[in-house]
Amino acid sequence: MTQPTISGANKPLVEMRGISKRYGGVEAVQGVDLDIYAGEIHALVGDNAAGKSTLVKILAGAVLKDEGSIAFEGRPVEIRAPRDAKALGIETVYQDLALADNLDVPANVFLGREATKMWPFAWVLDKRRMDEESRQLLSKLKINIPRIRQQVRFMSGGQRQSIALVRCVCFNARVVILDEPTAALGVEETRKVYGLIRDMREHGLAVLLISHNLSHVFENCDRITVLKTGRLVGSRRVEETSQDEILRMIVSGVAETARPRPDSLRIAAE
Repeated sequence: MTQPTISGANKPLVEMRGISKRYGGVEAVQGVDLDIYAGEIHALVGDNAAGKSTLVKILAGAVLKDEGSIAFEGRPVEIRAPRDAKALGIETVYQDLALADNLDVPANVFLGREATKMWPFAWVLDKRRMDEESRQLLSKLKINIPRIRQQVRFMSGGQRQSIALVRCVCFNARVVILDEPTAALGVEETRKVYGLIRDMREHGLAVLLISHNLSHVFENCDRITVLKTGRLVGSRRVEETSQDEILRMIVSGVAETARPRPDSLRIAAE
């Protein structure tokens, strides 16, 4: 099993420095720094209007930053549009999933990047290749969808979320951004989706996750960054903090002095 990258042990895959975005007189994001590591699930938390969605949209190329810099694998990059992010291997799954309900699984997985072949005098869709590669990806990520030719409109919320995630992996994503991936799912579907997210981490992907559910964050994530009113409050590794501390950071907007939890001290003493 691939172990999550420990901050400081390796260089970040993505480095965002001094990121700011204004909408008229409103500063949605104000000088935020964020590091994203490969093989790690990184949660972005905070109240509404904390700046979470704006920050990830800047990384995804959906919103242009006003100030700051972004580096990918240590080199400066400019992300001016979603195609720039995709070229780097940064894929985003928004809450609405952006699936085509009238299409089947392979058509959604390859949507916008369809496989084609010459037959006999014109380019046509290579449906067999798309079917085979879709089945391979579903198997690789342990996703059970018996009828991949079924329209996705007839599938459960968990299956639909899984298809959206498979679409990211299909095109060699390095970073996957997830905006409230289980907001509309039941308990069992939520469990399955988080299992899939952990599998993505084990395959070396960096996952940046927006969530309001701290229980899910502490059960599944490696690191947490807190934002409040567009400002960075602080970042903590999950094993070095508690839900109470993160809640205080969210409410107060003030980072406490980082300290190990009592159980960590006990283990160290033994």
